[in-house]
Amino acid sequence: MLGAGLGFVVPWNAVPGAFVVVVQTLAGMCMFALARRVLAERAALFSAFCYAANPNALLIIYLRSDFAELLASAVFPLLFLVAFELAGTLENRERSLARGVGLFGILFAVVWLSNAPAGVLASYSVTLVFAWAAATQKSWLPLARGAAGIALGFGLAAFYIVPAAYEQRWVNITQALSTGLLPQENFLYTQTGDPEHNFFNWVASSTAVMMILLTGTAAIAARRGVLSGDERSEKRKLWSVLLLLSAAATLLMFRVTAILWRVLPELRFVQFPWRWMSILAVAFAVFAGALAARRRGWILMILVIVLLGGTGVFLGKQGWWDGEDIPALQAAIARDDGFDGTDEYDPVGDDHYNLPAKAPLVRMLPPDEDSSKMPNAIVSVVKWTAEEKVLRVKAQGPLRLVLRLINYPAWRVELNGKEIVPERADDYDQMIVPLGAGESRVRVRFTRTRDRTLGGVLTAASLLAVMFLMRRPSHL
Repeated sequence: MLGAGLGFVVPWNAVPGAFVVVVQTLAGMCMFALARRVLAERAALFSAFCYAANPNALLIIYLRSDFAELLASAVFPLLFLVAFELAGTLENRERSLARGVGLFGILFAVVWLSNAPAGVLASYSVTLVFAWAAATQKSWLPLARGAAGIALGFGLAAFYIVPAAYEQRWVNITQALSTGLLPQENFLYTQTGDPEHNFFNWVASSTAVMMILLTGTAAIAARRGVLSGDERSEKRKLWSVLLLLSAAATLLMFRVTAILWRVLPELRFVQFPWRWMSILAVAFAVFAGALAARRRGWILMILVIVLLGGTGVFLGKQGWWDGEDIPALQAAIARDDGFDGTDEYDPVGDDHYNLPAKAPLVRMLPPDEDSSKMPNAIVSVVKWTAEEKVLRVKAQGPLRLVLRLINYPAWRVELNGKEIVPERADDYDQMIVPLGAGESRVRVRFTRTRDRTLGGVLTAASLLAVMFLMRRPSHL
């Protein structure tokens, strides 16, 4: 939606660049909010720079173009800031715990609504934060607050999450884990039979190793200043929990954790273990800012800037640029050609590669395989919108009407006011409506299924809960 909105402001071929600028500015602001809690302003600004230009973000921008994940990653520092406050790692100075739970729920939902794999990363990461806090504080309160915030976040995003979970049975969701997309094929420096895959995985793995080394080095160098203070200081607590997150993110990139990728719910749908760099980047930026606050920190700042700049130059040269992508997409939409589907969202039993290219909205077929039986007929398209199609047909004999539409279960087909079950093609699931002789009225409408209704109800209830929490001044 952000990308679409930018299309109203700048030319379409400039939208990707504008999107990156907006999102990475947001990323820097969110990191500044986190780092400023324990660092001086100059050091926090350097943390913001490091996060906005971290190697993982550069990999996403220049090679992956996964703008949804980029947007979700931008919110991570703010999500962790509120999580640390709820867990007691950082002092809650500006808001009641009730409001903290509400704000956490909002941010958690924003991540899930931006990008589902990032939502999985966030879910496991904040759960680890709350569990660690409960163990170190020997109290169940961090877990209770965290569980409330996570439940609220899932509730706010339920209008999307519930249908996304339920409707997996309608589609070929296993194609999201087809060859090349399996976690075991994407651990660091894994080799497969695909040279292109191997090259990209080498680039991603090298970027991840750089992130690991930078984060580890910065954490060790920042340790002296952290441990010299009070054992209960915020810096010490934050250093410990960020080190824990860094260790977990690093381990999950290596094959030694393969069993976790198989047994932990939904973790396999993250697909690429090196995606955990998004979590590692948060710790890297904070540790780098802590280094900048030290004496002669400007030397370290220059070294980090040179490393990040060199990474950007390297990844920029490896990118595959095609200035015709956006104009070609615009032209396809203008011609009403549609666009290529995605394997995992095909209906069960369909292969979108078999769908006829540049198909008309409606075409006629004889009632059986004998083309000589094709009757004379007139088809009028009365209405054709995203969620409703209305056709009128005058035919001298029986025929079949082939619509440029895929048979998803949410479609309801009515023939002369009576609901019918449409037919399908042999090799793909295009909708086919059998008609008799005479006049017929065909109406196809996209209905609100029960899972969508349930998700909407949960979201509405969660919104009311957020309003209540944000107005509540007292502490939980």
